[in-house]
Amino acid sequence: MALRQREPQRVLELGTYSGYSSISMALALPYGGRITSLDVNEETTAVARRYAEEAGVADRIDYRVGPALDALAELEGPWDLVFIDADKPNYVNYYEAVLPKLVGDGFIVADNVLWSGRVVEDDGEESTQAIKAFNDHVAADERVECLMLTVRDGMTLIGRRPA
Repeated sequence: MALRQREPQRVLELGTYSGYSSISMALALPYGGRITSLDVNEETTAVARRYAEEAGVADRIDYRVGPALDALAELEGPWDLVFIDADKPNYVNYYEAVLPKLVGDGFIVADNVLWSGRVVEDDGEESTQAIKAFNDHVAADERVECLMLTVRDGMTLIGRRPA
């Protein structure tokens, strides 16, 4: 829905896995829109490519394999939409790397921000602590406005604060 309303031309996905999200987004892209999807796992990226071909959207998705932070240092913006759904300990790093590369009214969607409800626990394993730190980081960031959606495992929509 967000893609249909905003009609982004350039979408960046961090965390490909089986390709479900990139395929869903590619199906909603306007004419000429492209997705760059980053993941470290060659095997799951190969599965995603196969599913994208079956869905008829492989020509709209550029799958890249390797550490996302390395790729982000090389990829130029601007991005209309960034979807973060990768390794949780790097969420803050991904956020900080992509925020300056957004178009003026671009936005970030961060997935799994409720982490199966574990974010309300006092302790937790590394990924739980990382998601909690990410949520706190974004909520305290005066550069942005954010809205957490409590659907399923939670998503936060993040956009730059108007000047």
